[in-house]
Amino acid sequence: MISSYGYNLKSIAMVCTMAILFFSCQDNYKRSGEEKVPLVYPMGIAENFTATYTEAREMLESEDSTSTRVIAVLTSPLNEDYNNLKFPHRIFPKGLLVNYYNEEGQKSIIKADYGIIYSATNVIDLQGNVVIESHDGKKLETPQLYWDQDDNWIFTQEKFKFTNPEDGTIMDGEGMDFNRDLSFFIAHKTYGLMTIKEESDD
Repeated sequence: MISSYGYNLKSIAMVCTMAILFFSCQDNYKRSGEEKVPLVYPMGIAENFTATYTEAREMLESEDSTSTRVIAVLTSPLNEDYNNLKFPHRIFPKGLLVNYYNEEGQKSIIKADYGIIYSATNVIDLQGNVVIESHDGKKLETPQLYWDQDDNWIFTQEKFKFTNPEDGTIMDGEGMDFNRDLSFFIAHKTYGLMTIKEESDD
């Protein structure tokens, strides 16, 4: 009887010890400083956002003046500006439309459901129903692409559909690099059927 009583006391002591250890392991530590997960807020929010990009027609000296031309107009229902962060960027959560113009003033468009402009690298990440339509009717459709504004080069690793009314072709593929007006491109992989317009003998 005595040994049984002692065994019960040991069991109760063991349970109490485990309970104390369990509750003492709970994370009640309040983080601060660099440990604390920062709350990220935009430095500015703009509704019905429009930005016009221009360039000078010639190089300027310090006191020279010259005319400029519009090279692109970006519009969006909503713009969130995070240029206050270490990796500055702007987000267009409700989509965007870019009208851009060549030297002859001919307009092409890019539109997407979502966009991010990375200010440090000048790269635009476009996502969701991305469509490019050039001034001469060429059309590219893809779920995501990147536009390097410094090099005027656009690329995607996703599936795409490219329609060229000049030669009557429709190309399906995956992965593509091309210039801004779709006059030069490199398709990484093509598959399916390529529809080619037959030339008449007239």
